[in-house]
Amino acid sequence: MIQLRYFGRLREQVETSGEELEFSSKLDNVGCLLEHLCKRGETWESALNGQAAVLMAVNQELASTETRLADGDEVAFFPPVTGG
Repeated sequence: MIQLRYFGRLREQVETSGEELEFSSKLDNVGCLLEHLCKRGETWESALNGQAAVLMAVNQELASTETRLADGDEVAFFPPVTGG
């Protein structure tokens, strides 16, 4: 299983803070996972498709679309934050 977590505006857009997905070889990197999630429909695509900035972390380390996934990983999606 892969644990998915959504934060900030993404949590509001997709109406969940998290879920579990069955790990498979088709979801072997973050880019494939994003494609899979965007196929759920317009809400998911507008939240995650790259038009708006989205950061990703795998096991609490910043990740890119090329970051490899393994069974048991936690993947978090969140908007960039600024402070000052």
